Amino acid sequence: MIQTLKMLVICGAVSGLLFLMHSHAISAHASCDVPHRTQYLVTATQPVTPTTQATTATTQQAAAQAPVALRDGQHDFDFEMGSWKIHLKKLLKPLTGSTTWVEFDGTSVTRKIWDGRSQVEEFETDSPTAGHIEGLTLRLYNPTAHQWNLNWATSKTGAFGVPTIGEFRNGRGEFYDWEAINDRMILVRFVWSDITPNSAHFEQSFSDDGGKTWEVNWITDQVRVKE
Repeated sequence: MIQTLKMLVICGAVSGLLFLMHSHAISAHASCDVPHRTQYLVTATQPVTPTTQATTATTQQAAAQAPVALRDGQHDFDFEMGSWKIHLKKLLKPLTGSTTWVEFDGTSVTRKIWDGRSQVEEFETDSPTAGHIEGLTLRLYNPTAHQWNLNWATSKTGAFGVPTIGEFRNGRGEFYDWEAINDRMILVRFVWSDITPNSAHFEQSFSDDGGKTWEVNWITDQVRVKE
């Protein structure tokens, strides 16, 4: 009888142990980190995190700061080589409200230096009312800045003024500097346009409001002299 009771107790203990082990396995399976399908959907539709935004912003900033390739403009003034007939219109008193213009006719001759990276232009015109102008332009190309420095002098002054600096874009050349006009520092602009193999148009303008408005005071039209 005693042996039978011992056997029953042992069997009961074993059964209880097996039940506990089975229950623990079920609990462990239920608590494992296998995400539900809904969790996958939520993760896929989450907004961009701050870290992702920062990475994107840094990439965009680096792209914006990347150096832009500058076009080689060392032959932009090649069209000027040779001899020209010049017609000049000049405003007598710029930035005074004057509308009185005088007209000149003359010639210019341009010769290249340094294979066109520099040029010298001799300019000479006459007017029945405004006299004689003898001018000289030295154009120098800066290969680092990819810009031109235009230097103008007349026989009256015998000296170059400040260089007017700029470049050509889409067939139009714009060049700027600051100069003292009527005891004020004003902005000066040169524009070359309407360029063909046998003609070109040039304008000089002044601005006393920092470039908001411009007054044209020198207009040159030139036609090539056939050789």
